[in-house]
Amino acid sequence: MDALLLSRIQFAANMSFHILFPTINIALCWFLVYFRLRHKAAKGTPAAQDWEEAYFLWTKIFALSFALGVVSGITMSFQFGTNWPGYMEKAGNIAGPLLGYEVLTAFFLEATFLGIMLFGRGRVSDRVHLLATLMVAAGTTLSAFWILSLNSWMQTPTGYTIIDGRFHATSWLEVIFNPSFPYRLTHKLLASTLTASFLIAGLSAWQLLRNTANRGTHRALRAAVVAAAIAIPLQIVAGDLHGLNTLRYQPAKIAAIEAIWHTEKSAPLTLFGWPNEKEGRTDFAIQLPKLASLILAHDINAELKGLDSFPNAHPPVAPVFWGFRLMVGMGMLMLAVAWWSAWTLWRGRRQPLARTGASSPFSRWQLRVLAAMTFSGWVATLAGWYVTEIGRQPFLVYGLLRTADLVADHPPVMVLSTLIAYLLVYAGLLLAYVLVLMYMAQHPAKPTPDTPQRPKAAMPIGGLA
Repeated sequence: MDALLLSRIQFAANMSFHILFPTINIALCWFLVYFRLRHKAAKGTPAAQDWEEAYFLWTKIFALSFALGVVSGITMSFQFGTNWPGYMEKAGNIAGPLLGYEVLTAFFLEATFLGIMLFGRGRVSDRVHLLATLMVAAGTTLSAFWILSLNSWMQTPTGYTIIDGRFHATSWLEVIFNPSFPYRLTHKLLASTLTASFLIAGLSAWQLLRNTANRGTHRALRAAVVAAAIAIPLQIVAGDLHGLNTLRYQPAKIAAIEAIWHTEKSAPLTLFGWPNEKEGRTDFAIQLPKLASLILAHDINAELKGLDSFPNAHPPVAPVFWGFRLMVGMGMLMLAVAWWSAWTLWRGRRQPLARTGASSPFSRWQLRVLAAMTFSGWVATLAGWYVTEIGRQPFLVYGLLRTADLVADHPPVMVLSTLIAYLLVYAGLLLAYVLVLMYMAQHPAKPTPDTPQRPKAAMPIGGLA
């Protein structure tokens, strides 16, 4: 493998690890805002303690995820200079300010209020603590806004001029609000909602199965199931609109997603098959006539461009084809589980859980299904990200800058050695993260009373004497 392929794999490995944690935290912090609002509304009733217990556990999980996301994000950003200096040389005038805006607005906002959110309970008033949680949630969303603005610009570049081979912004509004940005931002925020929902529901279900649940666990589980049941149909609509946008601006990506080898009208939808890029066909294909044109263009007679329309300018077919089907398949499974769980809650029939003495609307079998879906959002997110990024190849800035022209000329053995080191570290961190989540679920610490405490008087100089 040459330096180009190894550098692409290395960046993908770093990004794959990093993206797991913002995908949780963007929505998880809004769940914390909801838990805090319910606690404040229930003040003076037994339900207040329930919401406090839910908030206490998931704040710790948020802090753990936040730390891993920040550290891996810094490592990832270094690779713009070490592995892809050509990208920053050519597009740095666009990418640099957008990344800077993310730090100056989102990260500073999170850093300012995170300490109050994590350690201020009992030291500041409920109102201030709620405000701190709200500001951290706003910061995580703002971070997604800027990062997705840059990524979307790389997919659908607008608002620029090229002078001496370098990009310069002519309209920052067009750069930021480029044609694909609204669809990508909506799709990502809903993906985060689903990821956090299934994480909360799955870990809560596991607590019920292990008999370590408290009343806050039941509250969190209900909130997560309802959020997932609402978000998944919205995600399907957002995905359809995103697909229409991609068909307009990146038809080569759509051709790879559906393995459309030749331009044709009333194109069939390939459910499954084995893309044979060498022969330009899909082996063992299971197809539905005319359905690709209907779904992709909302016109059964629409003409869809094939891969033959983009010689030497289309992505590799197999990873994009299978990544899309994995994302959609996981989404359909999430839809079924979320609606089934919401229907169970709506029925309101509680049943005892064997060997625990507790009761729940869900049977043990249903709880096992929810526990198995704990990290389903990660699977769908990674599959969707691979479709988006591999589907942009062979370009870094779509149609303008080729990936092969921007990579650093490092010896392949050097890139391989650092890639192996990254993979080993990330595998260890990921295993540790999952084990810590399981430990937190098995040993949920109870929150201390949240009555504001009077700060201690400062000790005068020489007081120790």
